[in-house]
Amino acid sequence: MKRQKLSNWGWDKVALIACTSITIALTGQIVRAGTSEQHLMQIPLTPFVIGESEESQIIPITSIQLNSTETGIEIILQTPVGSAQKLQPINLSQKNNFIVNIPNAQLAKPFRQENPVAGIEEVTLSNLDAKTVRLTVVGETAAPQVELFDSNEGLIFSFTPLNPPALPPLQGGSRRGVTGEEEGGQEAQTSPTQTLVVTIETVKINPTQTGFEVILSTIKGQVQQLQVVNISQGNNFIADIPNAQLQKPFRQENPIAGVNEVAVTNKDENTVRITAIGETELPSVELFDSDEGLIFGFTEAEESAQTPPTENNIELVVTAEKTPENPQNVPISLSTLSRQQIEDADVNSVRDVAALTPNFFTSLGDRSFNSQTIRGLGNSNYLSRDAISVYIDDVPYENIHQFLPGELFDLERVEVLRGPQGTLYGRSSQAGVINIISRPPSNTFEFDIGAGYGNYNQRQAQLSLSDAIVKDQLAYRLAFAYNARDGFTRNTLLDEDANEQSSLYGRANLLWTPDPEWSISFNTNVTSNQDGDNTFVPITQSEPFESQSNIPGSLDVTTNAQSLRIAYEGSAVNITSITARNDTNLNYTQDTDYTADDLLRSTSRIPSTIWTQEIRIQSPNKAEQFRWLVGGYYQSRSLDLDLSTEYTPQVAALGFPVGTDRTDARFDQDTYAVFGQVDVEPLDGLILTAGLRYETFRDELNLSNSFEDPVLGEVSTGLNIEDSVTDGDILLPRFAVQYRISPAVMFYGSVARGYKPGTQNFATDDLATLVVRPENLWSYELGVKSNWLDNRLTANFAIFWSNVDDYQVLLTDPTGFANLIANGSVETSGVEFELSAKPIEGLDVFAGFGYTDARFTQYTNPFTGEDFNGNKLTYAPEFTYNLGVQYRSRGGFFGRVDLQGIGTYFFDDANRLKQDPFALVNARIGYEWDSGGIYFYVNNLFETEYITTAFTGFFSDLASYGDRRTFGLQVRLNF
Repeated sequence: MKRQKLSNWGWDKVALIACTSITIALTGQIVRAGTSEQHLMQIPLTPFVIGESEESQIIPITSIQLNSTETGIEIILQTPVGSAQKLQPINLSQKNNFIVNIPNAQLAKPFRQENPVAGIEEVTLSNLDAKTVRLTVVGETAAPQVELFDSNEGLIFSFTPLNPPALPPLQGGSRRGVTGEEEGGQEAQTSPTQTLVVTIETVKINPTQTGFEVILSTIKGQVQQLQVVNISQGNNFIADIPNAQLQKPFRQENPIAGVNEVAVTNKDENTVRITAIGETELPSVELFDSDEGLIFGFTEAEESAQTPPTENNIELVVTAEKTPENPQNVPISLSTLSRQQIEDADVNSVRDVAALTPNFFTSLGDRSFNSQTIRGLGNSNYLSRDAISVYIDDVPYENIHQFLPGELFDLERVEVLRGPQGTLYGRSSQAGVINIISRPPSNTFEFDIGAGYGNYNQRQAQLSLSDAIVKDQLAYRLAFAYNARDGFTRNTLLDEDANEQSSLYGRANLLWTPDPEWSISFNTNVTSNQDGDNTFVPITQSEPFESQSNIPGSLDVTTNAQSLRIAYEGSAVNITSITARNDTNLNYTQDTDYTADDLLRSTSRIPSTIWTQEIRIQSPNKAEQFRWLVGGYYQSRSLDLDLSTEYTPQVAALGFPVGTDRTDARFDQDTYAVFGQVDVEPLDGLILTAGLRYETFRDELNLSNSFEDPVLGEVSTGLNIEDSVTDGDILLPRFAVQYRISPAVMFYGSVARGYKPGTQNFATDDLATLVVRPENLWSYELGVKSNWLDNRLTANFAIFWSNVDDYQVLLTDPTGFANLIANGSVETSGVEFELSAKPIEGLDVFAGFGYTDARFTQYTNPFTGEDFNGNKLTYAPEFTYNLGVQYRSRGGFFGRVDLQGIGTYFFDDANRLKQDPFALVNARIGYEWDSGGIYFYVNNLFETEYITTAFTGFFSDLASYGDRRTFGLQVRLNF
């Protein structure tokens, strides 16, 4: 095997930028050919700008071989013949650890060997990312000497253990001054027996004519001892500064157009890391030193005309199709909210998410009555499975009463997928999916705290804490939120607030990454909503915020959920396992007649438990022309209904019996599924997608009805059923095609099927109407996604049409609850448009519009015989829109105004009860600094009155109204 010694192997990659005439001495443990002495490599540098190197060919490392030698060991990285010469290792060694990165390489299989020779504790090779291999050799008392060879067989590292070396690595390099000249014309070296750690006392950021500069302040004269190692990747400028320690972490968002964030943190006990996240491109950087400290000068990089503007936008990465990707590349009508957008808009509930999303509607006043729809299809009550799937950190929330729009806090992003997602998400996602992702644990210390106070005694408190337990391996995050207010409505009969609200939320997340390929995450959260009575008043009443219920009703909902996510991301395959449990308990008490008379009282106790298991095997994230995914899914759900209505003696005058009507029902529901999806790119820019899911469901009902008479005692009534089963299976295909006609414009079209499983009517007295048929949907969609003006303008448009057979219609009784389901046929059609723009630095403009025509095509109520053909679906607004303007200055000013508009929607199948179009205006203004901000907010600025829920009660049409005008102060701090 012919070998060639290499004395210069890519050291230019470790030098960052220096001033004119500066010479940086870089220290390595690499031994020159034919000698056993250490060496310094002098690299004269003139000012230059960091840019991305030309894309290099990825060289595969097919296998690893470890051999003994006379002086130690050698490690052979076997590559295709002739390709080893193209590899340029980058030395990042620290203390006893010899560490090199090998760019433009990919390892077929990780390698690890413990104690290969005396003096060396461990040798490991792994893929640092999709195109970088890392070699680490841990010396027992000192870093080993190294010789590097290449051959036809591959790249060879030869190691000789030291115990310890006579000359440890130099820590400072050549000494620099503000003029860039060496002192006295001679190189000043650090003592060979000292390890000097330079303290970075403060971090400052100043605007410049071309961008901004970050100043790392040190003790005068020590800045020249700092080396800078550039390890930038993609849009991220990343530089490590060895032998330095930062006194206080620093973070600044959006310091300049084109740079999303700058952070300076302690990577470990003697390394500082500076990171600048480019919006679409790697920022341009120049490096200077001064008496004040080390200075990084940043300017916005020009975008390449050959690169799609959003191809590397790391701010917007979604997992809508179970794979991380840019939302502008996903052939789905998709809205996303990033962490920054969530904080800026003060999003803390699903209702706030809907206000920023076209064709997503929530009807929320009191939290006991909730409806949500996407494109006219949605959730109205606990009885039926949802048409919208909600996931929080991989945990499914099966019905709306399990996830009341209470507190959302400490979020990484929110994804709203519109249209059927049955192939990857299965049953009950025919309207869409809401993915809520919490912030993951951090490898550095983070502490965020917030508080607020407003009218109606609004109290808010928020806290999150994150840090590493073991650096780069084990980290945690804790989050807590509290939100409470007095009632908007006054019960004039009892002289007390009727609909006060209180929410508690807590979450803990533990992340273990034993090596780069594996990650294990355990997440748990607990929520508690404790609210006052719902407030329904006659719809003709002139004062909508005064009620006269004779008992103080209450709503108590608690949820605790856990998930375990185990993920392997290798060079050839990704494997993910998600195990989740969700336990919910709802207790509700109400004055059922909603009058001052004591006639009817109802209580509901509804516990529910869901267990799920999902396993996915898919192509690696780096796959491009051909991507694939296969998986399996299981869900077990139990839902208990313990319902009772008390008929008081006063109601006897109206012809009702005196006593208590009881219903006890239990649903046990099981779902099994296997699924797969393939993406193929036969031509440049053309991607074809085909997916298929096979799913089976089983629904078992046990039911007992009784009436407790004061004289006769408990008497069995209605249907009493044991082990009544309905089941079935279905195929859910999806086909999509997308074509990027230019780097900025992508067209797509899709055809997909969705469904909702069948169930049983627990409240019916007739076996003929016991079984509810499965709901089936076919949907067709065309859309375009585009970016313009150097990514400063994003515009997306979609048009859709859906046909729904056996649509499951929820029917309300005089108490307002749905306890019966019928089947009908429905058609929906409409359009969606979203736009976001950055016309000038600091100014953001965003808008959305959705139009939906959702109506019955064939539907007759089987219980009443009423024909509703042509009528609009309930809680399906004709249109929704949002318009927002936000400005953030470098001086700290923050201002934002949001307008939300909602078109006509109906509350009953007869389309007799409705809400006319209305608009809401919210505003925020504040002052921000590096570690926090203070804000004044006002919601429903013009105190618009609007109905959220309405139904025909025992004595009149009843309505509940939306939130009144609220305002207050908020403070946020981060450390």
